[in-house]
Amino acid sequence: MPLSMNREVFITCAVTGSGGTQDRSPHVPRSPQQIADSAIAAAKAGAAVVHCHVRDPETGVPSRDPKLYRELTDRIRNADVDVVLNLTAGMGGDMVFGGTENPLPVADGTDMVGATERMQHIVECLPEICTLDCGTMNFAEADYVMTNTPGMLTAMGTMMTELGVKPEVEAFDTGHLWYAKQLVKDGVLEADALVQLCMGVPWGAPNDLNTFMAMVNNVPSDWNWSAFSLGRDQMAYVAASVLAGGNVRVGLEDNLMLDRGVLAENWQLVERAREIIERLGARVIGPGEVREKLRLTKQAPRR
Repeated sequence: MPLSMNREVFITCAVTGSGGTQDRSPHVPRSPQQIADSAIAAAKAGAAVVHCHVRDPETGVPSRDPKLYRELTDRIRNADVDVVLNLTAGMGGDMVFGGTENPLPVADGTDMVGATERMQHIVECLPEICTLDCGTMNFAEADYVMTNTPGMLTAMGTMMTELGVKPEVEAFDTGHLWYAKQLVKDGVLEADALVQLCMGVPWGAPNDLNTFMAMVNNVPSDWNWSAFSLGRDQMAYVAASVLAGGNVRVGLEDNLMLDRGVLAENWQLVERAREIIERLGARVIGPGEVREKLRLTKQAPRR
């Protein structure tokens, strides 16, 4: 099929993530202030959307603490730059089994909570977008499973829609797109869904262009989508996503390096992505245009 290049592209910056990267680069932000400052710098470099997790300010390990999210989002909202807030709702579904011979009881690292608790910070902070990881998946760790049952996804997706927060479907494989379509059919998600294609995450969709185009071709034509890949392939997927008709995601959640041996900051990754997009002949659009394109609702947080 012929390429249908996207001529008006928005950049999402995934600022810090929940992986164990906090000790691999001094640029991975930990505290709400550090995460907010990095997000604001990314916005000034051209990111229309900032996708945020929070971490324990002392240890850097991932956290679900609503107080940290409230401080983070207040700092970004009070900044001198406009940007669309996108918060993760992916945590709280972590299952670590006890091993191949004794899988139960579950092991340290398990963090399984209900839909209401997983959504608590979304309810309080009311970002314009939050993520919905649309399936259960094995990750690289031997006994760890990211758990998102159909019942859990229906409950969380319903909460997001009722709150007026746009779900960003994170699709790690084609089956996740299949189920996202079912959620639209069931009326859980609105028809003009937003999708993030997550490429090369073990053990989801493998990082090759044939699989990538299979993912792209499974996105309905009236949906909006972005894509990313990990590490050294991050910038290659900026170009691939634009050429295939999508938007782009970069940031320290997915890649720590600007060049070989050169640790990146978020704003530098956004700046590099912007240069690639513009050299392809496309235009980078800002947060106002993204809100109009995605029909986002900008709300005040609950006090």
